[in-house]
Amino acid sequence: MSDSTKSKLNKNVFISATVIICGLLLFTLVSPEYAGAVFQQAQANIVTNGSWFYVLTVAIILSFVCYLALSKYGLIKLGEDHETPDYSLASWLAMLFAAGMGIGLMFFGVAEPLMHFLAPPDTDPQSLEAVKSAMTITFFHWGIHAWAVYAVVALILGYYSYRLKLPLTLRSSLYPFIGNKIFGWQGNVVDTFAVVSTVFGVATSLGLGASQINSGLNYIFGTEVSVNNQIILMMGIIALAAVSVATGLDRGIKILSETNLVMAIALMLMVFMLGSSVFLLQAYVQNIGAYISDMVRLTFNLYAYEPNDWVGGWTIFYWGWWIAWAPFVGLFIARISRGRTIREFVLGVMIIPTAFTLLWMTIFGNSAIDLVFNQGVTRLAEMVSQDSSVALFVFLENYPMTTLITGLSLLMIVIFFVTSCDSGAMVIDMICSDGNNETPLWQRLYWAIAIGLVACLLSLVGGLQALQTMTIVAALPFAIILLIAMVGLFHSMRIEAAKRLSLQTQATPPIPYNTEEDWQERLVSILEFPSQETVSGFIDKRVAKAFTKLTDTFNAQGFNAHIDKVDDGLELRVDLLNEQDFVYRVIAQDHVQPHFANESNDAPDQSHYYRAEVHLKEGGQDYDIMGWSTTGIINDVIDQYHKHMHFLHILR
Repeated sequence: MSDSTKSKLNKNVFISATVIICGLLLFTLVSPEYAGAVFQQAQANIVTNGSWFYVLTVAIILSFVCYLALSKYGLIKLGEDHETPDYSLASWLAMLFAAGMGIGLMFFGVAEPLMHFLAPPDTDPQSLEAVKSAMTITFFHWGIHAWAVYAVVALILGYYSYRLKLPLTLRSSLYPFIGNKIFGWQGNVVDTFAVVSTVFGVATSLGLGASQINSGLNYIFGTEVSVNNQIILMMGIIALAAVSVATGLDRGIKILSETNLVMAIALMLMVFMLGSSVFLLQAYVQNIGAYISDMVRLTFNLYAYEPNDWVGGWTIFYWGWWIAWAPFVGLFIARISRGRTIREFVLGVMIIPTAFTLLWMTIFGNSAIDLVFNQGVTRLAEMVSQDSSVALFVFLENYPMTTLITGLSLLMIVIFFVTSCDSGAMVIDMICSDGNNETPLWQRLYWAIAIGLVACLLSLVGGLQALQTMTIVAALPFAIILLIAMVGLFHSMRIEAAKRLSLQTQATPPIPYNTEEDWQERLVSILEFPSQETVSGFIDKRVAKAFTKLTDTFNAQGFNAHIDKVDDGLELRVDLLNEQDFVYRVIAQDHVQPHFANESNDAPDQSHYYRAEVHLKEGGQDYDIMGWSTTGIINDVIDQYHKHMHFLHILR
């Protein structure tokens, strides 16, 4: 392992987070009842005095994300202008689904609609109105509001990391306000908070989910439901997660996510085909209509005129949970979303997963309510009221091939937890390594094992509920940070828009070539398909010569201009003090040769050729200057510099 690889660890964040996690864990282990009471009281105070803030925050987030997608800012890429997405649409959506809500759907797909049907907030229990209300409320809790929270965090982190080359960690969200101080103690505090929140969030979900797996095994094999068995299950899940973490994002996590999406679709189709298919399709359409028509009312409904505990136990709980999970899920989504425009990103993150989530809730939720309401399967309602973790398995008992479907469900739950743990470990490791993806194996394994250890210890003493409550309480300060970061992102978007406007402005007329040889040479270069060596030679000689003349002139006028060697090319940079620097790069870029190309291609590989492409600070501009004269290159740099000055003028 090289020294450069070892040095990526941010010891301040790593050690601080470890110490805080151990302290909170010790506090909960020594006195789980007292810890639970403390955190429960804090949550009760938030619900009583701050529920309006949670509701308003989520409403602002949803409005903000939709505005960015539909406005002129929607064309901005999470990456440089020339970049393409790292992952195919199918792989991207699969990873979104697995990390964002996959396990929640398995746990609450049956349980939540039934619980709202049995105890609705504003209508008679187990009535026809309760059926409609139950599905509308479930859609509300699992719809676009939740995905908007994830999306805004991912947008903020993805933009600052891929666009401005800042670390892919939470500290970068404060860059517009504190600038380079994000690399100091202020940034370390924010990242430490994110690590602690993620560890406890994933650990509590792992512990609570182990009880559901244990219940499923009890239904199939008669396995005893006990803490010891749940700890064994968690150890097995962490072992699988460790293997997945070791193989990396492009193999372990990606393959598991795609596998689970296929299995989820298969399970959903089986329940759909074995149940009342036509009724479920009708219910899905009607549920969506009711959800859309009631969205504004539900978004701002705090039951201020008819106070009850329902909104705190459900809506505020969910909003706090989504916000608490946002650092983890948002950073993971940002990690897999490079190269997508903001509009494509928002539509992908909010619309497609939401549509699938709501279809899932309809097929499982409406089917479960139908069993109780129309078919008299009261045992399902009784079991859900006693223990929501068994809801899915009691529900599946009412279908043919129960053992097969239940076994498939169990396997899905295990894989969902594995993907949550390994993606959680990967995110934590990135935060502790200043956003670096390539880190030593021990770091990734350290956090995977830490998550499992926390979950196991808390399960032994019954402290999972206390830590779950603490995680939701921690959402309050993060919600404040998130609102501040959104203001900073909007400011950055305005700068982006000004830059785009300046690039569209033809500040100077095109400069004609000085001699006949100049245009002939350029035409010949267009007709040929040069090799990498030819293009690199052009950059090292003619481009370097043009850059040298320009830097001499800039420096003679009192500017600080310099030439730097970059991967596959050269960069000319003019430092502009507190303004944004001017950057002009020429890169030897690989391309597939067109079919009409003749034998003039001098590349050893006849299927590829290279172009000398211009890159600005925002990325590739998709035009080739191969064969241009020194004067032509100089004129193009001056033209781009003129546009940059116009951009700075627009900002001022």
